[in-house]
Amino acid sequence: MAKNTVAEQFVDILVRAGVRRLYGVVGDSLNPVVDAVRRNRSLEWVHVRHEETAAFAAGAEAQLTGRLAACAGSCGPGNLHLINGLFDAHRSMAPVLALASHIPSSEIGTSYFQETHPDRLFAECSHYSELISSAQQMPRVLQTAIQHAVGRGGVSVISLPGDIAAHPAPQRSIEHALVTRRPAVRPGDAEIDALARLVDGARRVTLFCGSGTAGAHDEVMAFAERVKSPVGHALRGKEFIQFDNPYDVGMSGLLGYGAAYEAMHECDLLILLGTDFPYNAFLPDDVTIVQVDVRAEHLGRRSTLDLAVWGDVGETLRCLTPKVREKSDRRFLDRMLKKHSDALEGVVKAYTRKVDRHVPIHPEYVASVLDEEAADDAVFTVDTGMCNVWAARYLTPNGRRRVIGSFTHGSMANALPQAIGAQFLDRRRQVVSMSGDGGFTMLMGDFLTLVQYDLPVKVVLFNNSSLGMVELEMMVEGLPAYGTTNHNPDFAAVARAAGAYGVRVEKPKELRAALKDAFRHKGPALVDVVTDPHALSLPPKITGEQIGGFALSVGKVVLDGGVGKMVQMARANLRNVPRP
Repeated sequence: MAKNTVAEQFVDILVRAGVRRLYGVVGDSLNPVVDAVRRNRSLEWVHVRHEETAAFAAGAEAQLTGRLAACAGSCGPGNLHLINGLFDAHRSMAPVLALASHIPSSEIGTSYFQETHPDRLFAECSHYSELISSAQQMPRVLQTAIQHAVGRGGVSVISLPGDIAAHPAPQRSIEHALVTRRPAVRPGDAEIDALARLVDGARRVTLFCGSGTAGAHDEVMAFAERVKSPVGHALRGKEFIQFDNPYDVGMSGLLGYGAAYEAMHECDLLILLGTDFPYNAFLPDDVTIVQVDVRAEHLGRRSTLDLAVWGDVGETLRCLTPKVREKSDRRFLDRMLKKHSDALEGVVKAYTRKVDRHVPIHPEYVASVLDEEAADDAVFTVDTGMCNVWAARYLTPNGRRRVIGSFTHGSMANALPQAIGAQFLDRRRQVVSMSGDGGFTMLMGDFLTLVQYDLPVKVVLFNNSSLGMVELEMMVEGLPAYGTTNHNPDFAAVARAAGAYGVRVEKPKELRAALKDAFRHKGPALVDVVTDPHALSLPPKITGEQIGGFALSVGKVVLDGGVGKMVQMARANLRNVPRP
Protein backbone atom coordinates (compact mmCIF):
# COMPACT_ATOMS: atom_id res chain seq x y z
CA MET A 1 0.00 0.00 0.00
CA ALA A 2 1.34 3.42 -0.92
CA LYS A 3 2.37 5.78 1.85
CA ASN A 4 0.39 8.98 2.44
CA THR A 5 3.18 11.42 1.58
CA VAL A 6 6.45 11.49 -0.31
CA ALA A 7 8.23 12.00 3.03
CA GLU A 8 6.66 8.83 4.46
CA GLN A 9 7.56 6.89 1.35
CA PHE A 10 11.13 8.25 1.56
CA VAL A 11 11.48 7.09 5.17
CA ASP A 12 9.93 3.69 4.45
CA ILE A 13 12.42 3.02 1.63
CA LEU A 14 15.36 3.96 3.87
CA VAL A 15 14.14 1.44 6.42
CA ARG A 16 13.81 -1.26 3.75
CA ALA A 17 17.39 -0.48 2.68
CA GLY A 18 18.59 -1.24 6.22
CA VAL A 19 19.05 2.32 7.50
CA ARG A 20 18.41 2.56 11.25
CA ARG A 21 19.39 6.16 12.02
CA LEU A 22 19.10 9.50 10.26
CA TYR A 23 21.66 12.00 11.58
CA GLY A 24 20.94 15.68 11.14
CA VAL A 25 19.66 19.04 12.35
CA VAL A 26 15.96 19.83 11.94
CA GLY A 27 14.77 22.78 9.85
CA ASP A 28 11.61 23.96 8.11
CA SER A 29 12.22 22.40 4.69
CA LEU A 30 13.15 19.15 6.42
CA ASN A 31 10.15 19.07 8.76
CA PRO A 32 7.92 16.72 6.69
CA VAL A 33 10.67 14.09 6.64
CA VAL A 34 11.55 14.51 10.32
CA ASP A 35 7.87 14.13 11.22
CA ALA A 36 7.70 10.97 9.12
CA VAL A 37 10.70 9.65 11.06
CA ARG A 38 8.90 10.48 14.32
CA ARG A 39 6.01 8.27 13.28
CA ASN A 40 8.18 5.37 12.07
CA ARG A 41 9.44 3.16 14.89
CA SER A 42 12.10 1.55 12.73
CA LEU A 43 14.12 4.71 12.11
CA GLU A 44 15.70 6.95 14.77
CA TRP A 45 16.32 10.65 14.31
CA VAL A 46 19.71 11.59 15.82
CA HIS A 47 19.82 15.29 16.60
CA VAL A 48 23.41 16.55 16.35
CA ARG A 49 24.64 20.13 16.86
CA HIS A 50 26.28 20.54 13.44
CA GLU A 51 25.43 18.90 10.12
CA GLU A 52 29.10 18.17 9.43
CA THR A 53 28.95 15.90 12.47
CA ALA A 54 25.91 14.18 10.97
CA ALA A 55 27.79 13.31 7.78
CA PHE A 56 30.90 12.12 9.64
CA ALA A 57 28.76 9.99 11.98
CA ALA A 58 26.90 8.38 9.09
CA GLY A 59 30.19 7.76 7.28
CA ALA A 60 31.67 6.06 10.35
CA GLU A 61 28.64 3.84 10.74
CA ALA A 62 28.86 2.84 7.08
CA GLN A 63 32.59 2.12 7.32
CA LEU A 64 32.14 -0.12 10.35
CA THR A 65 29.20 -2.12 8.99
CA GLY A 66 29.56 -1.91 5.20
CA ARG A 67 25.83 -1.09 5.14
CA LEU A 68 24.00 2.03 4.03
CA ALA A 69 23.83 4.90 6.53
CA ALA A 70 22.08 8.25 6.17
CA CYS A 71 22.22 11.91 7.15
CA ALA A 72 20.18 15.01 6.40
CA GLY A 73 20.34 18.78 6.33
CA SER A 74 17.76 21.50 5.82
CA CYS A 75 17.77 23.86 2.85
CA GLY A 76 20.72 26.09 1.94
CA PRO A 77 23.21 26.50 4.79
CA GLY A 78 21.88 23.41 6.60
CA ASN A 79 22.68 20.87 3.92
CA LEU A 80 25.78 22.81 2.85
CA HIS A 81 27.30 21.95 6.24
CA LEU A 82 27.15 18.27 5.26
CA ILE A 83 29.70 18.64 2.48
CA ASN A 84 32.95 18.04 4.35
CA GLY A 85 31.74 14.86 6.04
CA LEU A 86 30.29 13.66 2.74
CA PHE A 87 33.61 14.21 0.99
CA ASP A 88 35.23 12.06 3.66
CA ALA A 89 32.62 9.31 3.36
CA HIS A 90 32.85 9.32 -0.43
CA ARG A 91 36.65 9.10 -0.48
CA SER A 92 36.47 6.35 2.15
CA MET A 93 34.04 4.43 -0.09
CA ALA A 94 31.43 4.42 2.68
CA PRO A 95 27.84 3.93 1.40
CA VAL A 96 25.98 7.01 2.63
CA LEU A 97 22.66 8.48 1.50
CA ALA A 98 22.39 12.21 2.18
CA LEU A 99 19.09 14.08 2.10
CA ALA A 100 19.57 17.73 1.16
CA SER A 101 16.18 19.31 1.68
CA HIS A 102 15.49 22.29 -0.56
CA ILE A 103 13.57 25.54 -0.80
CA PRO A 104 9.97 25.49 -2.13
CA SER A 105 10.01 24.05 -5.64
CA SER A 106 8.18 27.07 -7.11
CA GLU A 107 10.99 29.38 -5.91
CA ILE A 108 13.96 27.50 -7.34
CA GLY A 109 15.91 29.77 -9.67
CA THR A 110 14.68 33.05 -8.18
CA SER A 111 17.49 33.74 -5.65
CA TYR A 112 15.03 32.88 -2.90
CA PHE A 113 15.98 33.05 0.79
CA GLN A 114 18.68 30.40 1.53
CA GLU A 115 18.67 29.21 -2.08
CA THR A 116 21.55 27.05 -3.23
CA HIS A 117 21.65 24.29 -5.83
CA PRO A 118 22.51 21.17 -3.80
CA ASP A 119 22.17 18.84 -6.78
CA ARG A 120 25.14 20.71 -8.28
CA LEU A 121 27.06 21.41 -5.08
CA PHE A 122 27.34 17.76 -4.07
CA ALA A 123 28.19 16.40 -7.52
CA GLU A 124 31.92 16.22 -6.78
CA CYS A 125 31.53 14.23 -3.56
CA SER A 126 28.95 11.71 -4.75
CA HIS A 127 28.28 9.02 -7.32
CA TYR A 128 24.73 10.32 -7.74
CA SER A 129 23.19 13.71 -6.97
CA GLU A 130 19.67 14.45 -8.18
CA LEU A 131 16.80 16.84 -7.51
CA ILE A 132 13.30 15.47 -6.98
CA SER A 133 11.05 18.12 -8.50
CA SER A 134 7.90 16.03 -8.75
CA ALA A 135 6.26 13.45 -6.49
CA GLN A 136 6.04 11.17 -9.51
CA GLN A 137 9.83 10.72 -9.42
CA MET A 138 9.47 8.77 -6.23
CA PRO A 139 10.47 6.12 -5.43
CA ARG A 140 12.59 5.51 -8.53
CA VAL A 141 15.08 8.33 -7.94
CA LEU A 142 15.62 7.37 -4.28
CA GLN A 143 16.02 3.70 -5.16
CA THR A 144 18.53 4.63 -7.87
CA ALA A 145 20.47 6.74 -5.35
CA ILE A 146 20.63 3.84 -2.90
CA GLN A 147 21.88 1.47 -5.59
CA HIS A 148 24.63 3.92 -6.53
CA ALA A 149 25.78 4.37 -2.92
CA VAL A 150 25.82 0.65 -2.17
CA GLY A 151 26.88 -0.65 -5.56
CA ARG A 152 29.72 1.79 -6.17
CA GLY A 153 30.70 2.41 -2.57
CA GLY A 154 30.30 6.07 -1.71
CA VAL A 155 27.78 8.88 -1.38
CA SER A 156 24.47 9.57 -3.06
CA VAL A 157 22.57 12.81 -2.50
CA ILE A 158 18.86 13.47 -2.93
CA SER A 159 17.72 17.10 -3.06
CA LEU A 160 14.09 17.27 -1.98
CA PRO A 161 12.05 20.50 -1.68
CA GLY A 162 10.00 20.63 1.48
CA ASP A 163 6.73 21.16 -0.38
CA ILE A 164 7.34 18.09 -2.56
CA ALA A 165 8.09 16.04 0.55
CA ALA A 166 4.65 16.98 1.91
CA HIS A 167 2.84 16.02 -1.35
CA PRO A 168 0.81 12.81 -1.54
CA ALA A 169 2.91 9.86 -2.65
CA PRO A 170 2.20 8.45 -6.14
CA GLN A 171 -0.57 5.87 -5.94
CA ARG A 172 0.94 3.40 -8.41
CA SER A 173 4.63 3.76 -7.69
CA ILE A 174 6.82 0.69 -8.01
CA GLU A 175 9.10 -0.14 -5.08
CA HIS A 176 11.53 -2.79 -6.31
CA ALA A 177 13.81 -5.05 -4.29
CA LEU A 178 16.88 -3.15 -3.09
CA VAL A 179 20.48 -4.27 -3.32
CA THR A 180 22.11 -3.66 0.07
CA ARG A 181 25.38 -5.61 -0.29
CA ARG A 182 28.14 -5.48 -2.88
CA PRO A 183 29.10 -8.71 -4.72
CA ALA A 184 32.52 -10.34 -4.82
CA VAL A 185 34.46 -9.62 -8.02
CA ARG A 186 36.69 -12.30 -9.50
CA PRO A 187 39.34 -11.45 -12.12
CA GLY A 188 39.34 -13.27 -15.44
CA ASP A 189 41.49 -16.37 -16.00
CA ALA A 190 43.79 -14.47 -18.36
CA GLU A 191 44.68 -11.92 -15.67
CA ILE A 192 45.22 -14.62 -13.05
CA ASP A 193 47.51 -16.56 -15.39
CA ALA A 194 49.47 -13.42 -16.30
CA LEU A 195 49.96 -12.58 -12.62
CA ALA A 196 51.04 -16.14 -11.86
CA ARG A 197 53.72 -15.91 -14.56
CA LEU A 198 55.06 -12.66 -13.10
CA VAL A 199 55.20 -14.17 -9.60
CA ASP A 200 56.96 -17.30 -10.82
CA GLY A 201 59.49 -15.20 -12.73
CA ALA A 202 60.40 -12.96 -9.79
CA ARG A 203 63.03 -13.79 -7.18
CA ARG A 204 61.95 -11.13 -4.68
CA VAL A 205 58.23 -10.34 -4.20
CA THR A 206 56.81 -7.71 -1.86
CA LEU A 207 53.16 -7.21 -0.96
CA PHE A 208 51.85 -3.76 -0.02
CA CYS A 209 48.35 -3.82 1.44
CA GLY A 210 45.57 -1.29 1.90
CA SER A 211 42.00 -1.28 3.19
CA GLY A 212 40.97 -3.52 0.30
CA THR A 213 42.51 -6.43 2.21
CA ALA A 214 39.65 -6.28 4.74
CA GLY A 215 38.38 -9.82 5.16
CA ALA A 216 41.34 -11.28 3.24
CA HIS A 217 43.92 -11.63 6.02
CA ASP A 218 44.17 -15.43 5.71
CA GLU A 219 44.52 -15.27 1.93
CA VAL A 220 47.30 -12.66 2.12
CA MET A 221 49.20 -14.68 4.74
CA ALA A 222 48.88 -17.89 2.72
CA PHE A 223 50.18 -16.20 -0.42
CA ALA A 224 53.05 -14.51 1.45
CA GLU A 225 54.12 -17.86 2.87
CA ARG A 226 54.02 -19.48 -0.55
CA VAL A 227 56.22 -16.86 -2.22
CA LYS A 228 58.26 -15.84 0.89
CA SER A 229 57.19 -12.23 0.62
CA PRO A 230 57.55 -9.32 3.05
CA VAL A 231 54.19 -7.68 3.74
CA GLY A 232 53.95 -3.92 4.23
CA HIS A 233 50.86 -1.80 4.58
CA ALA A 234 49.40 1.66 4.18
CA LEU A 235 47.69 3.33 7.13
CA ARG A 236 44.21 2.16 6.11
CA GLY A 237 45.51 -1.38 5.77
CA LYS A 238 47.04 -1.56 9.26
CA GLU A 239 43.99 -2.86 11.11
CA PHE A 240 43.34 -5.59 8.54
CA ILE A 241 46.82 -6.94 7.84
CA GLN A 242 49.33 -6.26 10.62
CA PHE A 243 47.99 -8.64 13.28
CA ASP A 244 49.18 -12.27 13.29
CA ASN A 245 51.55 -11.39 10.46
CA PRO A 246 54.97 -13.09 10.57
CA TYR A 247 55.94 -11.27 7.35
CA ASP A 248 55.26 -7.74 8.63
CA VAL A 249 57.76 -5.05 7.62
CA GLY A 250 55.76 -2.03 8.74
CA MET A 251 54.19 0.92 7.01
CA SER A 252 55.29 3.27 4.25
CA GLY A 253 54.24 6.83 3.60
CA LEU A 254 54.42 10.07 5.54
CA LEU A 255 53.61 8.27 8.81
CA GLY A 256 55.69 5.22 7.99
CA TYR A 257 58.13 3.17 10.02
CA GLY A 258 60.16 -0.01 9.71
CA ALA A 259 61.36 -1.61 6.48
CA ALA A 260 58.29 -1.32 4.24
CA TYR A 261 59.96 1.35 2.09
CA GLU A 262 63.10 -0.78 1.57
CA ALA A 263 61.06 -3.92 0.84
CA MET A 264 59.11 -2.07 -1.84
CA HIS A 265 62.23 -0.66 -3.50
CA GLU A 266 64.50 -3.72 -3.32
CA CYS A 267 62.08 -6.30 -4.71
CA ASP A 268 61.72 -7.55 -8.30
CA LEU A 269 57.92 -7.57 -8.15
CA LEU A 270 55.72 -5.27 -6.07
CA ILE A 271 52.08 -6.30 -5.72
CA LEU A 272 49.74 -3.57 -4.50
CA LEU A 273 46.75 -5.22 -2.84
CA GLY A 274 43.60 -3.16 -2.32
CA THR A 275 45.37 0.15 -1.88
CA ASP A 276 44.97 3.53 -3.52
CA PHE A 277 48.11 4.72 -1.73
CA PRO A 278 48.32 8.40 -2.74
CA TYR A 279 52.00 9.20 -2.15
CA ASN A 280 53.71 8.15 -5.36
CA ALA A 281 56.99 9.62 -4.10
CA PHE A 282 57.21 6.58 -1.81
CA LEU A 283 56.57 4.09 -4.63
CA PRO A 284 59.42 2.66 -6.73
CA ASP A 285 59.73 3.42 -10.43
CA ASP A 286 62.24 0.74 -11.40
CA VAL A 287 60.52 -2.51 -10.38
CA THR A 288 57.67 -4.51 -11.90
CA ILE A 289 54.37 -3.39 -10.33
CA VAL A 290 51.02 -5.18 -10.25
CA GLN A 291 47.92 -3.67 -8.69
CA VAL A 292 44.85 -5.62 -7.57
CA ASP A 293 41.76 -3.57 -6.78
CA VAL A 294 38.00 -3.97 -6.86
CA ARG A 295 37.68 -0.38 -8.11
CA ALA A 296 38.85 -0.34 -11.72
CA GLU A 297 39.30 3.44 -11.65
CA HIS A 298 42.01 3.04 -8.99
CA LEU A 299 44.20 0.89 -11.21
CA GLY A 300 47.31 2.71 -12.38
CA ARG A 301 46.46 6.19 -11.19
CA ARG A 302 49.40 6.34 -8.74
CA SER A 303 52.13 4.45 -10.60
CA THR A 304 52.85 2.86 -13.95
CA LEU A 305 51.61 -0.72 -13.87
CA ASP A 306 52.96 -3.76 -15.64
CA LEU A 307 49.70 -5.56 -14.92
CA ALA A 308 46.31 -4.31 -13.69
CA VAL A 309 44.01 -6.86 -12.05
CA TRP A 310 40.39 -5.92 -11.46
CA GLY A 311 38.99 -7.93 -8.57
CA ASP A 312 38.59 -8.41 -4.84
CA VAL A 313 41.84 -9.16 -3.05
CA GLY A 314 40.44 -12.27 -1.36
CA GLU A 315 38.93 -13.68 -4.56
CA THR A 316 42.08 -12.91 -6.53
CA LEU A 317 44.44 -14.62 -4.08
CA ARG A 318 42.19 -17.65 -3.73
CA CYS A 319 42.50 -18.10 -7.47
CA LEU A 320 46.18 -17.16 -7.69
CA THR A 321 47.88 -18.99 -4.81
CA PRO A 322 47.35 -22.55 -6.11
CA LYS A 323 48.70 -21.53 -9.52
CA VAL A 324 52.10 -20.19 -8.40
CA ARG A 325 55.14 -22.31 -7.59
CA GLU A 326 56.15 -22.29 -3.95
CA LYS A 327 59.44 -20.49 -3.40
CA SER A 328 62.06 -21.91 -1.07
CA ASP A 329 64.50 -18.99 -0.97
CA ARG A 330 63.78 -16.88 2.14
CA ARG A 331 66.85 -14.67 1.95
CA PHE A 332 65.04 -11.53 0.80
CA LEU A 333 62.22 -11.98 3.32
CA ASP A 334 64.62 -12.65 6.20
CA ARG A 335 66.80 -9.68 5.28
CA MET A 336 63.76 -7.39 5.31
CA LEU A 337 62.57 -8.80 8.63
CA LYS A 338 66.02 -8.08 10.07
CA LYS A 339 65.98 -4.52 8.67
CA HIS A 340 62.52 -3.99 10.10
CA SER A 341 63.54 -5.17 13.56
CA ASP A 342 66.69 -3.06 13.52
CA ALA A 343 64.76 0.03 12.43
CA LEU A 344 62.27 -0.34 15.25
CA GLU A 345 64.95 -1.05 17.85
CA GLY A 346 66.56 2.24 16.90
CA VAL A 347 63.55 4.33 17.90
CA VAL A 348 61.88 2.39 20.69
CA LYS A 349 64.19 3.86 23.32
CA ALA A 350 63.19 7.38 22.37
CA TYR A 351 59.84 7.18 24.10
CA THR A 352 60.80 4.83 26.93
CA ARG A 353 63.56 7.01 28.33
CA LYS A 354 62.43 8.85 31.49
CA VAL A 355 58.82 9.05 30.27
CA ASP A 356 57.50 8.64 33.78
CA ARG A 357 59.11 11.97 34.72
CA HIS A 358 58.83 13.95 31.46
CA VAL A 359 56.52 16.97 31.71
CA PRO A 360 54.70 17.87 29.51
CA ILE A 361 53.83 14.25 28.85
CA HIS A 362 55.22 12.51 25.76
CA PRO A 363 52.25 11.92 23.41
CA GLU A 364 53.92 8.63 22.42
CA TYR A 365 53.63 7.51 26.01
CA VAL A 366 49.95 8.47 26.10
CA ALA A 367 49.26 6.41 22.98
CA SER A 368 51.22 3.46 24.34
CA VAL A 369 49.34 3.39 27.66
CA LEU A 370 46.04 3.90 25.84
CA ASP A 371 46.82 0.90 23.66
CA GLU A 372 47.41 -1.21 26.78
CA GLU A 373 44.30 -0.07 28.65
CA ALA A 374 41.76 -0.04 25.82
CA ALA A 375 39.50 -3.02 25.21
CA ASP A 376 40.53 -5.77 22.83
CA ASP A 377 37.53 -4.97 20.62
CA ALA A 378 37.64 -1.19 20.95
CA VAL A 379 36.79 1.14 18.09
CA PHE A 380 39.29 3.98 17.81
CA THR A 381 38.41 7.12 15.88
CA VAL A 382 41.48 9.20 15.12
CA ASP A 383 41.84 12.91 14.43
CA THR A 384 43.89 14.02 11.45
CA GLY A 385 47.34 15.33 12.33
CA MET A 386 49.69 14.01 14.97
CA CYS A 387 46.99 11.69 16.35
CA ASN A 388 47.33 9.82 13.04
CA VAL A 389 51.01 9.32 13.81
CA TRP A 390 50.43 8.01 17.31
CA ALA A 391 47.61 5.71 16.17
CA ALA A 392 49.72 4.36 13.31
CA ARG A 393 52.67 3.60 15.57
CA TYR A 394 51.10 2.60 18.87
CA LEU A 395 47.66 1.05 18.43
CA THR A 396 48.05 -2.70 18.26
CA PRO A 397 45.64 -4.40 15.83
CA ASN A 398 44.32 -7.84 16.69
CA GLY A 399 41.58 -8.56 14.17
CA ARG A 400 38.84 -7.32 16.52
CA ARG A 401 39.77 -3.69 17.03
CA ARG A 402 38.80 -1.09 14.46
CA VAL A 403 40.60 2.15 13.63
CA ILE A 404 38.92 4.75 11.45
CA GLY A 405 39.79 8.33 10.64
CA SER A 406 39.83 10.80 7.80
CA PHE A 407 42.73 8.89 6.29
CA THR A 408 41.96 9.75 2.66
CA HIS A 409 40.23 13.13 2.85
CA GLY A 410 42.44 14.37 5.70
CA SER A 411 39.87 16.56 7.41
CA MET A 412 40.30 18.02 10.86
CA ALA A 413 37.63 17.41 13.51
CA ASN A 414 36.62 13.94 12.34
CA ALA A 415 37.29 11.84 15.45
CA LEU A 416 34.49 12.99 17.78
CA PRO A 417 31.74 12.89 15.09
CA GLN A 418 32.89 9.47 13.88
CA ALA A 419 32.84 8.23 17.48
CA ILE A 420 29.19 9.26 17.70
CA GLY A 421 28.31 7.08 14.70
CA ALA A 422 30.39 4.19 16.02
CA GLN A 423 28.82 4.30 19.47
CA PHE A 424 25.24 4.43 18.19
CA LEU A 425 25.93 1.11 16.47
CA ASP A 426 26.71 -0.61 19.77
CA ARG A 427 26.48 1.13 23.14
CA ARG A 428 28.21 -1.81 24.82
CA ARG A 429 31.35 -1.65 22.68
CA GLN A 430 34.15 0.65 23.81
CA VAL A 431 34.61 3.63 21.49
CA VAL A 432 37.64 5.88 21.97
CA SER A 433 38.07 9.21 20.22
CA MET A 434 41.76 10.07 19.89
CA SER A 435 41.31 13.81 19.51
CA GLY A 436 43.77 16.63 19.04
CA ASP A 437 42.92 19.92 20.71
CA GLY A 438 42.63 21.63 17.32
CA GLY A 439 40.24 19.06 15.88
CA PHE A 440 38.23 18.69 19.07
CA THR A 441 37.55 22.40 19.44
CA MET A 442 36.48 22.73 15.80
CA LEU A 443 33.32 20.65 16.43
CA MET A 444 33.32 20.74 20.23
CA GLY A 445 29.61 21.54 20.29
CA ASP A 446 28.84 17.92 19.51
CA PHE A 447 30.40 16.81 22.77
CA LEU A 448 26.94 17.83 23.98
CA THR A 449 25.48 15.17 21.69
CA LEU A 450 27.33 12.56 23.75
CA VAL A 451 25.72 13.96 26.88
CA GLN A 452 22.26 14.34 25.36
CA TYR A 453 22.13 10.70 24.25
CA ASP A 454 24.31 9.41 27.12
CA LEU A 455 26.71 7.86 24.62
CA PRO A 456 29.63 6.29 26.54
CA VAL A 457 32.31 7.59 24.14
CA LYS A 458 35.69 8.14 25.78
CA VAL A 459 37.50 11.19 24.40
CA VAL A 460 41.25 11.02 24.97
CA LEU A 461 42.43 14.54 24.20
CA PHE A 462 46.06 15.02 23.13
CA ASN A 463 46.28 18.62 24.27
CA ASN A 464 49.53 20.21 23.09
CA SER A 465 47.95 23.67 22.58
CA SER A 466 49.07 23.71 18.97
CA LEU A 467 48.39 22.45 15.46
CA GLY A 468 51.31 20.04 15.66
CA MET A 469 51.22 18.57 12.17
CA VAL A 470 50.96 22.04 10.63
CA GLU A 471 54.02 23.13 12.60
CA LEU A 472 55.86 20.09 11.25
CA GLU A 473 54.86 20.98 7.69
CA MET A 474 56.12 24.53 8.16
CA MET A 475 59.43 23.30 9.54
CA VAL A 476 59.92 20.95 6.59
CA GLU A 477 59.52 23.97 4.31
CA GLY A 478 62.10 25.92 6.34
CA LEU A 479 59.46 28.25 7.80
CA PRO A 480 59.06 29.28 11.40
CA ALA A 481 55.83 28.08 13.05
CA TYR A 482 53.22 30.83 12.85
CA GLY A 483 49.50 30.90 13.60
CA THR A 484 49.56 27.40 15.07
CA THR A 485 49.15 28.08 18.79
CA ASN A 486 45.88 27.42 20.60
CA HIS A 487 44.92 29.13 23.86
CA ASN A 488 42.93 26.33 25.47
CA PRO A 489 40.68 26.07 28.51
CA ASP A 490 40.73 23.24 31.02
CA PHE A 491 38.81 20.79 28.81
CA ALA A 492 38.08 18.49 31.74
CA ALA A 493 36.29 21.34 33.47
CA VAL A 494 34.34 22.03 30.26
CA ALA A 495 33.32 18.35 30.13
CA ARG A 496 32.14 18.41 33.73
CA ALA A 497 30.19 21.61 33.13
CA ALA A 498 28.45 19.86 30.22
CA GLY A 499 27.42 16.99 32.49
CA ALA A 500 30.07 14.42 31.49
CA TYR A 501 32.99 12.86 33.33
CA GLY A 502 36.17 14.92 32.95
CA VAL A 503 39.71 14.60 34.28
CA ARG A 504 42.87 16.55 33.46
CA VAL A 505 46.24 14.81 33.43
CA GLU A 506 49.47 16.80 33.63
CA LYS A 507 51.88 14.19 35.06
CA PRO A 508 52.78 10.83 33.51
CA LYS A 509 52.25 8.91 36.76
CA GLU A 510 48.59 10.03 36.77
CA LEU A 511 47.82 8.83 33.25
CA ARG A 512 47.09 5.12 33.62
CA ALA A 513 44.75 5.58 36.56
CA ALA A 514 42.92 8.39 34.75
CA LEU A 515 42.33 6.21 31.70
CA LYS A 516 41.16 3.28 33.83
CA ASP A 517 38.68 5.49 35.68
CA ALA A 518 37.36 6.99 32.44
CA PHE A 519 36.92 3.58 30.86
CA ARG A 520 35.04 2.35 33.94
CA HIS A 521 32.67 5.30 33.81
CA LYS A 522 29.35 4.26 32.25
CA GLY A 523 28.67 7.49 30.37
CA PRO A 524 30.63 9.93 28.21
CA ALA A 525 34.07 10.86 29.51
CA LEU A 526 36.93 13.15 28.53
CA VAL A 527 40.57 12.73 29.57
CA ASP A 528 42.42 15.99 28.92
CA VAL A 529 46.10 15.03 28.67
CA VAL A 530 48.58 17.91 28.50
CA THR A 531 51.21 16.70 26.02
CA ASP A 532 54.55 17.93 24.77
CA PRO A 533 54.11 20.23 21.76
CA HIS A 534 57.69 19.54 20.63
CA ALA A 535 57.11 15.84 19.90
CA LEU A 536 57.55 15.41 16.16
CA SER A 537 57.60 12.66 13.59
CA LEU A 538 59.53 11.94 10.41
CA PRO A 539 58.72 9.55 7.55
CA PRO A 540 61.15 6.66 6.89
CA LYS A 541 62.72 8.49 3.94
CA ILE A 542 63.05 12.26 3.61
CA THR A 543 64.71 14.43 1.03
CA GLY A 544 67.73 16.65 1.45
CA GLU A 545 65.47 19.65 0.94
CA GLN A 546 63.28 18.53 3.83
CA ILE A 547 66.28 18.02 6.09
CA GLY A 548 67.48 21.49 5.14
CA GLY A 549 64.08 22.82 6.10
CA PHE A 550 64.39 21.41 9.58
CA ALA A 551 67.91 22.80 9.91
CA LEU A 552 66.75 26.27 8.91
CA SER A 553 63.85 26.18 11.33
CA VAL A 554 65.13 24.67 14.52
CA GLY A 555 68.77 23.76 14.18
CA LYS A 556 69.33 20.49 16.01
CA VAL A 557 66.07 18.82 17.05
CA VAL A 558 65.62 15.38 18.59
CA LEU A 559 62.86 13.67 16.64
CA ASP A 560 61.43 10.91 18.83
CA GLY A 561 59.92 8.13 16.78
CA GLY A 562 58.68 5.33 18.98
CA VAL A 563 56.78 2.27 17.87
CA GLY A 564 55.19 0.77 20.97
CA LYS A 565 54.46 -2.96 20.91
CA MET A 566 55.40 -3.23 17.24
CA VAL A 567 59.02 -3.72 18.26
CA GLN A 568 57.92 -6.80 20.21
CA MET A 569 56.12 -8.12 17.13
CA ALA A 570 59.23 -7.51 15.03
CA ARG A 571 61.42 -9.33 17.56
CA ALA A 572 59.02 -12.27 17.59
CA ASN A 573 59.02 -12.46 13.79
CA LEU A 574 62.81 -12.25 13.72
CA ARG A 575 63.04 -15.20 16.11
CA ASN A 576 61.15 -17.25 13.53
CA VAL A 577 63.82 -16.69 10.89
CA PRO A 578 65.54 -20.04 10.28
CA ARG A 579 69.16 -20.20 11.40
CA PRO A 580 71.78 -21.92 9.22
